[in-house]
Amino acid sequence: MSLDPPAYLLSLQNNIRARPIPWDGAVRAGQITETHLKRIRAADKVRKEQRRQTIEKDLDGYRELLLGGEENQERSVFEAASKRADVLQYMLVLTADWLDDVPSLVSTLLSDSNPYRVFVPFLSQSNNPEDPIPLLASCVLTRLLSAAATTSSKLSTPTEVALGKVYRYISELGDSSDSGFQDIAVQEYSSLLRNTRAREIFWEQREKTVKPLVAIVRAAAGADRNGNGEDTSTLWSGAASTTGRVTSESEIGGGVGLQLLYHVLLVLWQLNFEGGLVGEGLNEDHDIIALYTHLLRLSPKEKITRLLVSTLFNLLSTNRTTLLPIATMARLPSLLSNIRGRHLSDPDLLEDLTSLKDMLEEYTKTRTTFDEYAAEVRSGHLHWSPPHRNAIFWTENARKIIEYNQGELVKKLAEILGKNWEGDQQVLAVGCNDVACLVKEVPEMRGRLEKVGLKKRVMAIMASPKADESVKWESLRAVGEWLRYNFN
Repeated sequence: MSLDPPAYLLSLQNNIRARPIPWDGAVRAGQITETHLKRIRAADKVRKEQRRQTIEKDLDGYRELLLGGEENQERSVFEAASKRADVLQYMLVLTADWLDDVPSLVSTLLSDSNPYRVFVPFLSQSNNPEDPIPLLASCVLTRLLSAAATTSSKLSTPTEVALGKVYRYISELGDSSDSGFQDIAVQEYSSLLRNTRAREIFWEQREKTVKPLVAIVRAAAGADRNGNGEDTSTLWSGAASTTGRVTSESEIGGGVGLQLLYHVLLVLWQLNFEGGLVGEGLNEDHDIIALYTHLLRLSPKEKITRLLVSTLFNLLSTNRTTLLPIATMARLPSLLSNIRGRHLSDPDLLEDLTSLKDMLEEYTKTRTTFDEYAAEVRSGHLHWSPPHRNAIFWTENARKIIEYNQGELVKKLAEILGKNWEGDQQVLAVGCNDVACLVKEVPEMRGRLEKVGLKKRVMAIMASPKADESVKWESLRAVGEWLRYNFN
C-alpha cells in the first residue's frame, strides 16, 4: 500500500537536494575519488529514464560506489567522505532516489553478502531525532530491508540484525511527542512488516515498538493511561468518550491527526497477520479488544473503520478461546449491529463485518458467565464487568474458580495483584473484591488461596500508602473475610 511521504521528511530531502555540493573540492581534498564523482554526476540531476539507463549499464560500479568493493577493498563514497556531513546527507538522499527509480540496483545491492554494513552505523551517530544523517540512513535501510523481506520469506542473518537495529532507531521516532516524527516511524514500520519473520522481530521488541503506537491509539480514543485523557473504565462503559471525539476534519481526540491514526492502525493491522503470536499479549498489555471496540464506536472515517474491523477479526479468529469472551464483555456484538446501520460502501469492510458478526453470534450461543470471567482473568487486566458484583455468580462459581485447571485462575489472580497498577488502580480494587468473594463463599478453601499468595497480596495492598480509597476499601474487605473465619 502506497502512502504519501511524511511532510517533514519530504521537506528535508528537497532542501538537501537543492544544496550545492563542492564536488571538485572534495576530490582535491581526497574525500571522494574521481571515479566516485563520475558515477555521481552521471546519475544525478537527470531525468528518471536517463538515470535508470545509466545505472543499469554499470550496476556493479554503482554497488561499489555505495558499498565499496568486497574484493579490491575500494572504499564506498560514504566511507571516503565520512568527515563531510554535507556529502553524506546528499548521498543518502540520492541513494534513496536511486533505489526508488532503479529496482535492479536494489537487487544488485542485496546480492552483496551484507548490503547494510555501510548504513547501519549511521543510526547510532546521534540521539537527536532531528539529526538528518540517522534519519536519512533509516530511509535507505528501510528500502533495502523491505525489498529483502518481500523477495524471501527467510531472512539472512545480516538482514535480521540490521532489521533489529532499524526497529530500535525507528522506535525512538515513534516515541517522540512530535507527530511528524511519529508519522515517519509508522510509515517505515509499514514498509518493513512484509513477512512473518519481520513481524516476529518487531514483536520481540514490543516494549519499544508496539507500546508507543498503542499510546497514540489510546490518546485518540480518549483513554490515555498517562492521565491525558479518561481512564480505562471508559473503554468498558459502552458510552462515547468526551475526549475521544472528532475535533476537526483532520483530528480526533487527544490532538491525534486522523492520517497519523490511520497509519498507526495500518501498522497494527499488519502485525496482526501473526494474530496467534501477538493476540493474547496485545490484550494483556493494552486491552486491545476493548480499545479497538471503543475506537470503532467513535470512528469518523470508513477507512479507519475498515482497519479496526479487520484487525478485530484477525485477533478474534486466531484467539477464540481467550479473546471472544473479552469481546462480548466489551459489548462488541451490539456495536456491530449499530455499525451495519451506517452507510458503508467498502466491500472488504462489509465482508469482514459480516464474518466478525457471525463469529460472535456463534460464540454467544454457547458462552457462560464463567467463561467470560475466566477469559478476563487470563487477560491479566480486570474491570468492573458484571460477574464481579453478582452475588449469584459467586455462589454458583466460587468453588469452580478455585479448582479450575489445578488452580489456574487463582494463580493468575495472585499474579495480577502482585503487579504495579499505579496508573490503573481499578484492577487492584476488582481483584481484592474477587478474593473477598472467594473467601466468603468457600471459607474451607482458604488454605489453597493462601498457598498461591492471595492473602499475602491483599494484606500488602491494604498496607500500601499508594492505594486509593476504593483499593483500600476492597482490600480491607478481603482481609476482613479472612480474619472473620480465623476467629471463628
